[in-house]
Amino acid sequence: MGIPAIVLIDGEHYPPVVRDALLAAADTYDVRAAVFLGGAEKIDRAGLRDRSDALYGLPVTFADAGPETWPAAVEAAIARYKPLVVVDLSDEPVLGYVQRFHLASASLARGVGYVGPDFHFSPASSQRICAVPSLAIIGTGKRVGKTALSGYVSRVLQAAAPERDGRPKVVVVAMGRGGPGQPEVVDGTKQHLTAADLLAWSRQGRHAASDYFEDAALSGVVTVGCRRCGGGMAGEPFVSNVAEGVALANGLQPGLIVLEGSGAAQPPVAADARLLAAGAHQAKDEIAGFLGTYRLLISDAVVLTMAEEPLAAPGKVRELRQAIEAVRPGMPVVPVTFRPRPVETVEGRKVAVFCTAPEVQRGVLQRYLEERWGCRVMLFSTHLADRESLRADLRSGEMERVDAVVTEIKAAAIDVVAESAAERGLPVVFMDNIPVEVGPDGTLREGSGTLEELAATLAATAAERFEQHQGRDVGL
Repeated sequence: MGIPAIVLIDGEHYPPVVRDALLAAADTYDVRAAVFLGGAEKIDRAGLRDRSDALYGLPVTFADAGPETWPAAVEAAIARYKPLVVVDLSDEPVLGYVQRFHLASASLARGVGYVGPDFHFSPASSQRICAVPSLAIIGTGKRVGKTALSGYVSRVLQAAAPERDGRPKVVVVAMGRGGPGQPEVVDGTKQHLTAADLLAWSRQGRHAASDYFEDAALSGVVTVGCRRCGGGMAGEPFVSNVAEGVALANGLQPGLIVLEGSGAAQPPVAADARLLAAGAHQAKDEIAGFLGTYRLLISDAVVLTMAEEPLAAPGKVRELRQAIEAVRPGMPVVPVTFRPRPVETVEGRKVAVFCTAPEVQRGVLQRYLEERWGCRVMLFSTHLADRESLRADLRSGEMERVDAVVTEIKAAAIDVVAESAAERGLPVVFMDNIPVEVGPDGTLREGSGTLEELAATLAATAAERFEQHQGRDVGL
């Protein structure tokens, strides 16, 4: 028997040609049904529904009312015929590039592959190995604030959870392109990580600004560091040790596992709930088109980061919300921006600040640091991810006038910035990025509580789905 499949067909192909294609496909696939997408150039549409089974030799579902009906028709056929793959035998002019990504997204979101003559999309891995409820925080790309959001959500959920007799309330499993070869635990609840701690790791040849160090140091949670290389269009890493990291997390018996993605790559394990971080400064198609559609379909809520001018005007945010609504009607969407929070006092100090924020945010972030935290910013560098420019900033005259260094834990923060600070005898203060809700008119809503409520809802959803899966596993 071949791979269970359904096929997509159209009326622009002469039926005998389609039948020959189905015979060719039978060498690989067990074709169980077809979805007819429309077109009439090479087929008589009169009475087609009544004679379609005989014409094509298999059951046919019709989705010829328009492209907007195609994803639902494919989803219904998947639910009925239980294929492992959708085989696309259609083509222009019926099925174009945009529509193909919509159908690929609908298929992948249901764990079904989508293939054609010269392409093959596979769903991201969904092995269910978390022994407790799990919440994945995934993104539409790099530098959309995913780690800051993950740390914030983890911190909020940890603070709200009941005590667990010494067992962790939350464990974050974070994967990164600079993660460890063997997953390792860093307990941020027991150890206050300092620049000296991270420098010691860095001097051993390790990437001490990896996301799991950031989560542990800034949010005070237990983290498990993992690595990955590569990322497919649907978010599958080429290789990772996340499964081994989850096994470590399971052994700690936490109340909740937070699975943190990396860039647009997803943790290659099943999650009970998902929160998608998308940048409001991104193009609409990066969020609600191509395989951004897939990420929306598998998520339970969206946080639109960078949702303030000059990165994204209120009109752009509204446009993105409408595009998300078209894909997932009723899905919660919370627009936020980020504001810096030093984890130690910097009041009265002259500081040099190092971050990965876009250059256009320099002014607003510098003013916020000075007005909110009482420091005087002598140097503000947005070059933390650009080592050549970063070293030039560190050699600038402004560094002679500072008495402390404030930095995010990202990119070259430890091996370049913290090393330079140590050589100069300057203290290093780590800086977190706190999500703040942005209203429809672009004003900030500090302390609104919306994101905290969303985090609690997602955690409850994860717990409920976990129990449902447990019940199915034991046959309840």
